[in-house]
Amino acid sequence: MKWIDSHCHLNHINIKDAGTVDDIVSRAKKAGVEAMLTVNCRISDEFTNILSIANKFDNIWCSVGTHPHDAACEEEMKYSTEDIVKLAKSSKKIIAIGETGLDYFYNNSPKEEQQKSFRKHIKAAIQTNLPLIVHSRDADDDTIKILSEEGKGTKLKGVMHCFSSTEKLAKASLDLGFYISFSGIVTFNKASELREIAKTVPLDRILTETDAPFLAPTPHRGKTCEPSLMVHTGEVLANIHELPLSKFAEISYNNFFKLFDKAKFSE
Repeated sequence: MKWIDSHCHLNHINIKDAGTVDDIVSRAKKAGVEAMLTVNCRISDEFTNILSIANKFDNIWCSVGTHPHDAACEEEMKYSTEDIVKLAKSSKKIIAIGETGLDYFYNNSPKEEQQKSFRKHIKAAIQTNLPLIVHSRDADDDTIKILSEEGKGTKLKGVMHCFSSTEKLAKASLDLGFYISFSGIVTFNKASELREIAKTVPLDRILTETDAPFLAPTPHRGKTCEPSLMVHTGEVLANIHELPLSKFAEISYNNFFKLFDKAKFSE
């Protein structure tokens, strides 16, 4: 049985708690997690590090982008669409743009700056033909509006990562051709509404992730999350879709390579 963690932050995992990145990758492998995508949140001070992690391992790829929390950071605002495109083309290990999007729950950056950054990243995804990794929280309407406006008439593709929003956003995302990825949140006791939404997502558009080191799934909730815990989320999603675990793992594994089609294992 093979899994892929479609969204984690290996550079954020506390080494004191989890050991080295080598240890984390080794445990993931033993748990059946064959590969992972480690995602960029701040280009200015993280990108070089996550690219070095991806370069070190055959089974790890990375992205380039600015999280909406940091959209108003002066250092991040310096990066233009053209800069992001140039970075994305600098290595075969970079297989996605993001994570980007809108977060009106925390509003760590003004909405206007989040929207500007989001549009910038969408343009970069279109120009590079790389999938867009979208973070959206309490911003359904603007997320749909901006994706629809910027993506109109293009081949924009991507994923709504760590989905925990409404049925409206799920449907709109699917209509736009996006995939939907579920994290450990779907295992939480109070996430019954989210599980109902997960049931409506077509099997050819579903992905699994840990969002490590955040949101450890039940029964590890409250602890540091890491890719090795993927199976717990997979079990819940397999049950929702009334599939054997091995079959669901195969589907989500194959979906990853359909979306992130630049991802290749080294020969």
